[in-house]
Amino acid sequence: MELAYIPSPSRGVLYLGPIPLRGYAFCIIIGVFIAVWLGNRRWIARGGQAGTVADIAVWAVPFGLVGGRLYHVITDYELYFSPGRDWVDAFKVWQGGLGIWGAIALGALGAWIGARRRGVPMPAYADAVAPGIVLAQAMGRWGNWFNQELYGRETHLPWALHITSSEGGRVPGYYHPTFLYESLWCIGVALLVMWADRRFTLGHGRAFALYVAAYCVGRGWIEYMRVDDAHHILGLRLNDWTALIVFLLAVTYMIVSARLRPGREEIVEPLAAAAPAASAEGATTDAEPDKSVPEQADEPADDPADVSADVPTPAAEETGSASKKS
Repeated sequence: MELAYIPSPSRGVLYLGPIPLRGYAFCIIIGVFIAVWLGNRRWIARGGQAGTVADIAVWAVPFGLVGGRLYHVITDYELYFSPGRDWVDAFKVWQGGLGIWGAIALGALGAWIGARRRGVPMPAYADAVAPGIVLAQAMGRWGNWFNQELYGRETHLPWALHITSSEGGRVPGYYHPTFLYESLWCIGVALLVMWADRRFTLGHGRAFALYVAAYCVGRGWIEYMRVDDAHHILGLRLNDWTALIVFLLAVTYMIVSARLRPGREEIVEPLAAAAPAASAEGATTDAEPDKSVPEQADEPADDPADVSADVPTPAAEETGSASKKS
């Protein structure tokens, strides 16, 4: 008898009338909101405009979802195109199956398109959103918990995951909760990237490369624990090889980038940098006097002597009267 374990949900979907509410989809949606919110804060702190991260995410998110699904279907094609399988299931994203490698690759393409349209450098944008992306991954892994999938080898540890479903070849029992391991690892990677970014002033895409490298390290040992079907090459799962190759590419980029472009970008969004300058110029213009209208000198006050000369005196009045009489 197990004294402690992580229970699995009895079902991964609730129905609001005819509308299905799927836990897997909710986890992805919440993860996207976390990524955009944190990315927006970091982008503004780097001198960008509010709303830029969301505008670019409109391109990145759909591309990422398509890329993640394509990677999963291609690497696990036998689940959809082997005899007895229905190829239509390849489009049922809500049933699970998004490969992070494809999601990041095609999502980066979408972000590049959005960044070009917005006029911002892609490496700076990637650095700003990197911690948010990995936190979104941490949230998304709980979608696997709702679907009772992607667990590890059998174990009797107190934090074992209790699998109750027998669908898809599952065997009910207690297994390593690899979804939880990866979720916690992703949170640690997000904290690492934010700390390193502040400590070493990372720029030109190096914060994003650090996220990729650190994630690959964790994904390597977590992938090794999983027991779901996967293609093997030289005794290692395909995703282990992918993690190793991507890790080497990320580390190489960090080294080369640090040598060629040290420091951090001073301006990440030209429009945001131009706005304060325009405001300052307008304030200076308003403060300067309008030299198009010539200044008029103050007219001197009338001389008292001149004023008194114009006022007739009594003597003058008498003289004038006498002249009139004569």
